[in-house]
Amino acid sequence: AAVRLAGSSMRRRRAEEAERRRLEAEAASAAERARIARELHDVVTHHVTAMVVQADAAQFLLTSAPDRAGEGMAAVSDTGRRALTELRYLLGVLEATGEAASADLERTSGDRAPALGRVGDLVEQARRSGQPVEFAEHGERRQHGVDVELVAYRVVQEALTNALKYATGEPTRVVLRHGGETLGIKVTTDGPADVPAPRKPDLTGGRGLAGLRARVRLLDGELEAGPRPEGGFEVRATIPSQPVQE
Repeated sequence: AAVRLAGSSMRRRRAEEAERRRLEAEAASAAERARIARELHDVVTHHVTAMVVQADAAQFLLTSAPDRAGEGMAAVSDTGRRALTELRYLLGVLEATGEAASADLERTSGDRAPALGRVGDLVEQARRSGQPVEFAEHGERRQHGVDVELVAYRVVQEALTNALKYATGEPTRVVLRHGGETLGIKVTTDGPADVPAPRKPDLTGGRGLAGLRARVRLLDGELEAGPRPEGGFEVRATIPSQPVQE
């Protein structure tokens, strides 16, 4: 009886351990799927929105200023290439397995991986889409961990995407503040104080600002977004700096 009881207890513990590992694997898989979905949302939504705005502007220029229509189509082409480059990089990250693949990605991703230093490219792209954007940096820029760089880039990208979608043509300002322990991001878009409901970004659903808020909190940061009292919209994020090795 003692042997049977010991054997039964051992089998039960093994079954519980197997179930725990299965649940952990499912949770990790779900978290990875959510991360992939957020990355795809950020890349596709931003570039497609910019291409739609640029194409609409080019159609208008065909009748009003045909000599400038070529510039609009060139902007659409450039945005499409940027989207393909980011998607190829993202797919490469998803397909990479093992240390050799990771090392290869590190060697080749310098020119393609979204990073804080490429915020200027986002600003320039928005300008080519017809959005008047001002860009300023305060403090001494320093290198950050990969997660900090990517999330900061995505915050600016999502804010500019919303500006293109909901406040086309309104003056927009992007400000980065480099501090010793935190990185501050503020993106403001002008507009009338009483903005119609369809023009307000969705703050509760979807994978846009709500998904970004969750990603910023994973880094112990905070993200706030909402209408401004004087009109328009503002996105503010504060992200703790992390050493590059982390």
